[in-house]
Amino acid sequence: MCWNLRDGLRDCLVAAAPYGGPIALLREPHRRSPSSRPQLEIYSASGNSLASFPWKSGPVVQLGWTVNDELLCIQEDGTVLIYDLFGSFKRHFSMGQEVVQSQVLEAKVFHSPYGTGVAIVTGSSRFTLATNIDDLKLRRLPEVPGLQGAPSCWAVLTQDRQTKVLLANGADLFILDNTSCTAVSPPGLSPQVSSIVHMSVSFSYKYLALFTDTGHLWTGSAHLQDKLSEVDTKIRNPPKQMVWYACLSACLSVCLPVCLPVCLPACLSVCLFPVEEQCVCVGELDGVRVVSSSRQELLQEVPLVCQEIFKIASMAPGALLLEAHREYEKCSQKADEYLREIKEQSMLGEAVRQCVEAAGHEYDIQTQKTLLRAASFGKCFLTDFSPDSFVATCRELRVLNAVREAGVGLPLTHSQFKQMTVQVLIDRLVYRQFYPLAIEICRYLKTPDYQGVSRVLKHWASCKVQQKDLSDEAIARAVCLKVGDSAGVSYSHIAAKAYECGRTELAIKLLDYEARSGEQVPLLLKMKRSQLALSKAVESGDTDLVYTVVTYLKNEMNRGDFFMTLRNQPVALSLYRQFCKLQEQDTLKDLYNQDDDHQELANYYVTASYREKRLESRLSVLQSAVDEYNKAKNEFAAKATEDEMRLLRFQRKLDDEKGAGLLGLSLQATMEALLALGLHKQAEQLYRDFRVPDKRYWWLKLKSLAEKEEWEELEKFSKSKKSPIGYLPFVEVCMKRHNKHEAKKYVSKVPPEQKVKAHLGPGGCGRCGDREAERGRDGAVLARCSASDRLLIDKLNRARATATKK
Repeated sequence: MCWNLRDGLRDCLVAAAPYGGPIALLREPHRRSPSSRPQLEIYSASGNSLASFPWKSGPVVQLGWTVNDELLCIQEDGTVLIYDLFGSFKRHFSMGQEVVQSQVLEAKVFHSPYGTGVAIVTGSSRFTLATNIDDLKLRRLPEVPGLQGAPSCWAVLTQDRQTKVLLANGADLFILDNTSCTAVSPPGLSPQVSSIVHMSVSFSYKYLALFTDTGHLWTGSAHLQDKLSEVDTKIRNPPKQMVWYACLSACLSVCLPVCLPVCLPACLSVCLFPVEEQCVCVGELDGVRVVSSSRQELLQEVPLVCQEIFKIASMAPGALLLEAHREYEKCSQKADEYLREIKEQSMLGEAVRQCVEAAGHEYDIQTQKTLLRAASFGKCFLTDFSPDSFVATCRELRVLNAVREAGVGLPLTHSQFKQMTVQVLIDRLVYRQFYPLAIEICRYLKTPDYQGVSRVLKHWASCKVQQKDLSDEAIARAVCLKVGDSAGVSYSHIAAKAYECGRTELAIKLLDYEARSGEQVPLLLKMKRSQLALSKAVESGDTDLVYTVVTYLKNEMNRGDFFMTLRNQPVALSLYRQFCKLQEQDTLKDLYNQDDDHQELANYYVTASYREKRLESRLSVLQSAVDEYNKAKNEFAAKATEDEMRLLRFQRKLDDEKGAGLLGLSLQATMEALLALGLHKQAEQLYRDFRVPDKRYWWLKLKSLAEKEEWEELEKFSKSKKSPIGYLPFVEVCMKRHNKHEAKKYVSKVPPEQKVKAHLGPGGCGRCGDREAERGRDGAVLARCSASDRLLIDKLNRARATATKK
């Protein structure tokens, strides 16, 4: 170990994370003197100091590590404080208000499929459980009958996706779940047992070990349904710690410090592992880390493949291949004899596989090389051997040897590495700020950029912006130079970290390198740089982004400043006007007033007048429109609006007098309605007052009289003065109503050219509709009409022929 502990591990509260994780020490945790506080120290697994600071909070009951290598400090009052790997405080939470009064007697940190959990037992003998501290939901478990104070021992079980507590009160065992407390009995436990003093659950939560006051060690399934063995350890003193170290084949082992005897229940025996000083055992996936003040060792069952290769007089294929390679290096002919022996058994492929697998389990680099060279030597004599496993093992061992160095301090086994995966290993290196090593491993293992190098660079940049000894310009230049255009790295994420550290100018400089405006704008708004955010949004051409910024500005600024800001951005102003036309009409009015846009303001008043229910209000709004049109020097619009007001007053007057229901109709619709109601004088008044064109008025009155079949009025109307629309329309409306008698009255007034045009249609006679008409000499269609019509047509044809000759 790289540390130098003067007093060793005595009087220390120790917690070590699995998978070669860090070690936390709290010296003299029960010291209460304000002048001499306990010291909390955090080390890597190799003993390199990561953080050290005096503990200024309340008394600590238990230390533990989360799956993300965050340190949990559980206090007597139920408060749990969380620190990162370098001793920086992150957050805290409480295990409940009732814990403050009763205090925490014991606590445990455990890992489950849901994450990292915390379990406590209070002075009132009640258990409280939090299965996942990242999604905190406290569960208070039922009372245990007859329990006074803390139980003699207890453990947390994870079974069938449920978290339970197994506790011992004397010789009685109870299982606590969410709703009940159930008494259980281990099968085959010795009847002489009067108390269970210690228990331990395996790393996988599948097996359970119970240590009794008589020195017997019972092992079985965690469900307490099967017994594996029971061993008399001859130890009467209760152990300080009990940890499972293996669960391979049928060999289940438990380690009991401080004297550290190792019990082999499958063999019904106990063997001693010598320890010269006080130590702490850390349960791992495939063994136990034994940490003392001077060294750290791994107690592990020797893998079966290593046993077969290295045991004395082994005739396993791997052992023969290793011996053949040794003889080959000596240039001895015995190498050929060993190879022939392996080939005769057709086990050369198996020999290569054994050597490769054994190399993965070895820690000594020279032993690794020896086994891999033997495997390489053997596969030269194979024609169909796939080198993938050999290459993968070589790469993985090179990575493992690099992270096992004392400077890095991650003593992982090959099994742990395979269980952890490369991505988690990279995360742990990045968390410890070993960025160059992490990048080299990503490139060496050919990890995709978004999972490897880019992820490392993003974390590096986030830490780089927190360096206070460098200027903003230097940091921005360094980040840009290192990150460049790496896929998966967002400059906005880095800028957000800079802003959180109080370096706003650095964040703005970093955002200049962000290519996506959608990532720039939200952070600029968060930094209160609204003007810059609006400019970036407009430059992006994304209308949704512009609307987002405009909405934010509207909520944050007073109306005057908001309008002045938009005036500097014509595109944003135009988009906001479109929005107001659909959603906020009143705001649109204020916007036009702010800009002195009289034309648009007058248009707004005209539109708003149609939303008014009362005539007086509508006229008032229209008068405002007239005033604004005059200010805009739009005489035509002002005159048209005034005419509209006159028309509204006229309609209101008629509604009051006649009940005609004309209010809101257009001028033409009003005249049509008046004519339909027989109010010809009023219609004629509108015709004169509003200078309706003669042709329009005559057409309206002609259609109205014809529809009502008031033929006498129609005749009087035709004789009132010369028709501006001619008399052919009179003939047409009469024929449309199938009134030939009335039509004949107007035929004589129709000019000959209009008669022909009216009579001749594209496919027959325009008057009688004869589809079987004959054609004249000039191609004109002749229908079976009256003789006078035929004579008229012939006369016209002759006149045309004479004109053509001339």
